[in-house]
Amino acid sequence: MKRLALFGASGHGKVVADAALAAGWHSVVFFDDGWPQVRQNRHWPVVGDFSALTGGAHDFDAALVSIGNCAVRWQKQQGLLAAGIALATVVHPRACISQFAQLGAGTVAMAGAVVNVDAVIGEGCIINTAATIDHDCMLAHGVHVSPGAHLSGNVTVGACSWIGVGASVRQGISIGAGAMVGAGAVVVRQVPDNVTVVGCPAAVRGAGS
Repeated sequence: MKRLALFGASGHGKVVADAALAAGWHSVVFFDDGWPQVRQNRHWPVVGDFSALTGGAHDFDAALVSIGNCAVRWQKQQGLLAAGIALATVVHPRACISQFAQLGAGTVAMAGAVVNVDAVIGEGCIINTAATIDHDCMLAHGVHVSPGAHLSGNVTVGACSWIGVGASVRQGISIGAGAMVGAGAVVVRQVPDNVTVVGCPAAVRGAGS
């Protein structure tokens, strides 16, 4: 019996849990720092906090951090690794992942996601519902590509950057680390580290994620 532990009893966590069950995990249990006040994430129990997860008092085969915020997700994933906990990679059966693409540990690909040939997805990433990552893209660790966002070929995205819902990125563009691409933005120029870009064409509007 394959049992998955998720840290982060959120709405995003529910989608990860649902994807995990569809992908063949037999059961899912949540951990969250809101415990013991938070004891249920709709269909799944919340059985402890982060220290309970890393303390090994519960029975599971692997774990994954189900938090949308990139920096927090990456920090917690490093905590799991430091505790010697195996990391899961969850791919919904209705995602389309090229046999020649790479997905790092702790990454999740939701229903309708597409990752094309020779794309490399780092550790702890989220390829959300119906997002597309085209050929030869390179995503560093902790990146979140939101629902319906599209990266054309040869796009690079730095660590812990967040691509907003419905955003589009032109081929060959580089997006720096810690950047935020706003919902619906159209990125046609390089994006520096630690900035937020919005609009069509996307322009810098402030600090990043």
